[in-house]
Amino acid sequence: MTNDNPFNFLPLQPIGRNETNSANAYAPEDMIKIYEQQFLIQVPEEQLTEFLPALKRFYDIDNNTLDVSAIIFEAIAESSIIYNHKIKVGNYQILGELIEEAIEYDEGNKDDEGVEKEDIQAYTLECKRAFFINDVEIPYHYHFNLFIYGDGYSTLTKKESLLEKMYWFVRGRFEEHLLDDAEDNESLESINEQLASLGIREMDQSTIDGIVNYVEDNIIDDAMVEALNKLLDDAE
Repeated sequence: MTNDNPFNFLPLQPIGRNETNSANAYAPEDMIKIYEQQFLIQVPEEQLTEFLPALKRFYDIDNNTLDVSAIIFEAIAESSIIYNHKIKVGNYQILGELIEEAIEYDEGNKDDEGVEKEDIQAYTLECKRAFFINDVEIPYHYHFNLFIYGDGYSTLTKKESLLEKMYWFVRGRFEEHLLDDAEDNESLESINEQLASLGIREMDQSTIDGIVNYVEDNIIDDAMVEALNKLLDDAE
C-alpha cells in the first residue's frame, strides 16, 4: 500500500478548478499554507527531488499555482519566511512608566551667543514585543530611549529570552571590539539547543542574522508610535 501523503502535507479543500481546468484552485489563506510548506517541512536530503512533485500531486496544482501562492504570500501574509523558518511579529506591551533621564550638555549645545539651548527631555521605557518563530511565541524585552525633541530613539535589549540572546549573539559577532561582555553571549550550539527544546529546528548564522534583522525592523509599529506619543505628550 502506497502512502499518498509521505511528507504530511496539510489537508486543504479546493474551491474548484482554474480557468483551464488544469489544476485545483484554493482560497488565498490556503495558498499561503501551500507556499509555507515548501520551506517549513523538513525533508531528508535523499528525498529533496521527490518533495516538490509530491506537493503538486497532493494538491493537484501546477507551477503557475506555486508562483501565484508566492505572490499572495508576499501581498497578504502577516509573516516572513527566512530560509526554513517562519517569523511573525505579535503584540507589544508597555511595562511600567516613563523614567526621565538627565542629559549632559557640551559646547555644541549652545547657540551663537553662547546661551545654552532649551533642555532636551529624554526618557527610558521598558517594553516587550511578542514574536513567533514557526508559530512558537518568544518574547523580546527591551528598553526604549526616547527623546521629546527630534524623532530619534534607541533600544537596549535584555539578555533573558532566547530571541534576546540571538540578538546579542549577532551583535557580539559584529561588534565584539565594542562590547566588554561579548564573551558572555550564547554560542551557536547553545542557541540551537534552546531552539530544539522549543521544537524549533536548528539555525545557522545566516538564518539567525535574518531573524534578528526582522526583529529590528518590526520592533515598533504605528500603533506603538501612537501610544508612545501619547505618553510623551502627557509627560510634557
